[in-house]
Amino acid sequence: MADRPDDERFTLTSLGADGALRVPSLLVNIVSPDGVTVEGRLALRPLVIGTGADCDLVLIDPRVSRQHCELRLTSKGIVLRDLGSKSGTFVGKVSLKEGMLPPGVAVMLGGSRLTINASGAPSLLPMAASGSFGAAIGQSFAMRALFAKLERAATTAQTILLFGESGTGKEILARAIHDASPRNQGPFVVFDCGAVSASLVESELFGHVRGAFTGAASSHAGLLEEASGGTLFIDEIGELPLDLQPKLLRAIEAKQARRVGASDFRPFDARIVAATHRNLRARIADGSFREDLYYRLAIVEVQVPALRERKEDIPALVERFLAAHDPPVALADLPPHAQALLAAHDWPGNVRELRNVVARLILFPDLVAELIGPAKKAEPGPAPPSAGAAKGENDRLGRLAELPLHEARELVLEQFERSYLPAKLLEHQGNSSRVAEAMGVSRSLVYRLIERYGERAR
Repeated sequence: MADRPDDERFTLTSLGADGALRVPSLLVNIVSPDGVTVEGRLALRPLVIGTGADCDLVLIDPRVSRQHCELRLTSKGIVLRDLGSKSGTFVGKVSLKEGMLPPGVAVMLGGSRLTINASGAPSLLPMAASGSFGAAIGQSFAMRALFAKLERAATTAQTILLFGESGTGKEILARAIHDASPRNQGPFVVFDCGAVSASLVESELFGHVRGAFTGAASSHAGLLEEASGGTLFIDEIGELPLDLQPKLLRAIEAKQARRVGASDFRPFDARIVAATHRNLRARIADGSFREDLYYRLAIVEVQVPALRERKEDIPALVERFLAAHDPPVALADLPPHAQALLAAHDWPGNVRELRNVVARLILFPDLVAELIGPAKKAEPGPAPPSAGAAKGENDRLGRLAELPLHEARELVLEQFERSYLPAKLLEHQGNSSRVAEAMGVSRSLVYRLIERYGERAR
């Protein structure tokens, strides 16, 4: 590429013939104002830098934000992206929001100085020949490297831990792992730890016997048993209550589970694939996740890239969503400038957000600028709709009626959440605990909605 730096020690390079990816060995060095040095390696996975315990590189600098900036390695070089920090990210006197970082140039984060240097020989990372794995698609380096790793792991019986933001397609990948495994004729069972109240998690996973608790009128097999012969996908494993983590660890190790209220153990034969959007290492550090369970789950550990890290895959994803519409729609049928707006958006909701935006574009092509972009903040006390607005709303509902029920319901629910969540955050000054209490839901659900819609809490 014409704009690729001459020094390939700082770029990802596809070797083409053997399908390998050349990944340089880069050392990130950050010196704080008091002289303390923090170091980390930048490879295919982006590095998030800040003072928060969930960052990849944790700094002690009062002028650095909790999540200050992100470094990402690409085929054109190193991309630095400010994550909305309070003090800014500076190259010299220039405030950098997002851009290519020239080799050898120092960056200032608050009072800390960041430099990146080549260190050691590059590594070769296998890439899948195909740009798909099951229903997941992507021609980007990050996705093809991910597919190659999962293709190999799928044929084994090892547990797999998928990390990735909400909406990146972790369940789709888990299904693809199951379908590519020797267990593909068995059941694929899904359990979302974040969608079940803590009091019911144990019964759902392990089952219960009759009379184990009020309402247990009959015995019930848990999902570990139900998934025997197949795969159990445990989504949002980071939300699993701490007191149940040792029980799950013992069950996975021994391949047997004890139902709630029972004295005997029942064998099961399920392959475990788990997923989370949490930084489990940070949770281990604060005592909310067991280290032994983490290492048992992460025999194969993969990072699912966010959509903003693989924007070159957006056109293919859009084509996939358009083709699935009834009747099918072509990319050329989208409103003018839609593709440019799609490419410019940061996609805090990732592929899930992209899918829903495409569905709305088909329904409301005249609202393209409004539909592609950050959610608008809700103002308290909205005025009643005018007659013209009411007619417009009726037109929209008529278009929604053209969709299948589940798609129409999801679009309406998302539109509601996009207005309701900012209003609640505004009402409670961004305090997530108070928002959760006011909404009558768990804090983990509030956090997931905040991440999905790109809101801010404290």
